[in-house]
Amino acid sequence: MFCGDYVQGTIFPAPNFNPVLDAELLGGALQGFGCDKDLLIDILTQRCNTQRLLIAEAYLGAFSRDLVGDLKEKLSNHFKDVMVGLMYPPPSYDAHELWHAMKGAGTDESCLIDILASRTNGEIFQMREAYYLQYSRDLQEDIYSETSGHFRDMLVSLVQGTREEGYTDPATATQDAMVLWEACQQRTGEHKTLLQLMLCNKSYQQLCLVFQEFQSISGQDIVDAINECYDGYFRELLVAVVLCIRDKPAYFAYRLYSAIHDFGFHNKTVIRILIARSEIDLMTIRKRYKERYGKSLFHDIKNFASGHYEKALLAICAGDADDY
Repeated sequence: MFCGDYVQGTIFPAPNFNPVLDAELLGGALQGFGCDKDLLIDILTQRCNTQRLLIAEAYLGAFSRDLVGDLKEKLSNHFKDVMVGLMYPPPSYDAHELWHAMKGAGTDESCLIDILASRTNGEIFQMREAYYLQYSRDLQEDIYSETSGHFRDMLVSLVQGTREEGYTDPATATQDAMVLWEACQQRTGEHKTLLQLMLCNKSYQQLCLVFQEFQSISGQDIVDAINECYDGYFRELLVAVVLCIRDKPAYFAYRLYSAIHDFGFHNKTVIRILIARSEIDLMTIRKRYKERYGKSLFHDIKNFASGHYEKALLAICAGDADDY
């Protein structure tokens, strides 16, 4: 269960950082006919996001060119997606992923679930702001127009970013658990609304107490109950929120394993999670992955990816030979 456990990323600020030198090295790697992809990996995966943005400023000053634009021009395929993705500030990267999940024909519901089920109030606020600045559109309005039903209603609730933080009231946990139990039994529109409002607005700490009480009342785990009572993307979103509340790194370990093994290496999902979690909890995600699935994330990426794309993913993952 979530208890505010310590988590760790895989990318940290580089010591003795010199953005001008890094910019000059990147300029040399990107200019001319060839492209030194190994050098790109060595620099961009070994600097934190703040440092990468400073490198981009120095690059513009040195060459009067946009670093992201040059990366897009010189690189291709999934390797380009990784290198360019690393250059976005985290809120802008979330906004970019949400935009592409909803634009055009079809919607990538799994992307919406991964991002909105896992972000904090502060991250959601910054994401909404970045979305508007980048696309001159309101994130909530786009979600409303591109999704439907209770799935849409819950996404809209999550994107409000109004979850209580740090608040617990053990006296009401049993009552809240009864509401959850009735929602799983009755399954009316009203009960679905009560369920989503509780999961979207109560604090993580309070909901952990509620889930324990639910187990005592029903004799069943809340995830099992949701899987029995609901279906479709609404069910997937409910489960994702519960799993993130309990153990966010374990949720992303599960999503990475599914993306690698269930979908023939779903590149977009793997790239998105590795970049978005690299400075937050990717090291902890790696540990959960090894604990739950027996093989390391490093091992599975190495088996399914190749070339410089593989090297870039492994560098973000910060794996080593012992992990193979």
